[in-house]
Amino acid sequence: MIKCNLSKMMGIRKMNIQDVHKETGLNRNTISNLYHEKATRIDFETINRLCHLFRCQPGDLLEWVPEEES
Repeated sequence: MIKCNLSKMMGIRKMNIQDVHKETGLNRNTISNLYHEKATRIDFETINRLCHLFRCQPGDLLEWVPEEES
C-alpha cells in the first residue's frame, strides 16, 4: 500500500488545505484526497509542486507500507 505523508508534512509546517492550494495552485479536491489518503492516483506535476513547496523528495511525500502494517 502506498501511503501519502502530506498531512504529516502540512502539520509540521502548520499549513491547511487552503494554504497548500494558494502556494501550489493545485485543486483543493486533489489536496484533500491526498491529505485524507483517498487518492487512487497522482500526477507527476502534482508531486512536483508538492515537493517544491515542502522542499522534499518524492520518497518523503510517498512511501510504501506492507498491507499488514497499514
